[in-house]
Amino acid sequence: MSLKSSIKTVLTLGQGVAGGLPDAADDADPIELFGLWFDAAKESGILLPEAMTLATATPGGIPSARMVLLKQADQAGFVFFTNYGSQKAQELDANPHAALCFHWAVLQRQVRVSGPVQRIEEDESAAYFATRGRGSQVGAWASRQSAPLPNRPQLEDRVRQIEEEFAGDEIPLPDFWGGYRLKPERIEFWQGRSDRLHDRLRFHRDGPGWATQRLYP
Repeated sequence: MSLKSSIKTVLTLGQGVAGGLPDAADDADPIELFGLWFDAAKESGILLPEAMTLATATPGGIPSARMVLLKQADQAGFVFFTNYGSQKAQELDANPHAALCFHWAVLQRQVRVSGPVQRIEEDESAAYFATRGRGSQVGAWASRQSAPLPNRPQLEDRVRQIEEEFAGDEIPLPDFWGGYRLKPERIEFWQGRSDRLHDRLRFHRDGPGWATQRLYP
């Protein structure tokens, strides 16, 4: 984090305690509220404000969680990318429901999102893949994500092989890599307040719109 960002982070420390969430209103839009909070997180100087916990589960209900990066959030849903051979992808394909959690500690804010998940179209994945740095593109090809790796040199050898294979050429989208979109059915906003009397506002799908409820801390 840069010195400027560090100063901004210190200045925003405790900001969440002063202001709370609005009252529940059925005409409120949680995606718009998320956008406002996400912008505030980016402006605060927080490192990787797009980082979020992704929780998945096997068909038998055994959960697992890890950090991933949000790449898009709009009315269609929340998009992230991964290797389709990874543990998270295998679990999502077998049990296409997941939960996300954003935690912006310096703002004392948290957002929880849950709903069904599906792969995005290949052309969407290709468009995003083209924006990645060449090193990240090579890494996507070289990694057999979640598979056992005997030693680090084997991975480095695969990176060199991929670099040689595509030397002088654009690197295409691997057929084993792409995006998922979580379509939210529930979104909960948590705002830290003094004396642990926090604000919680939950939105859930209600036909074409949303219904809201304020929750006890």
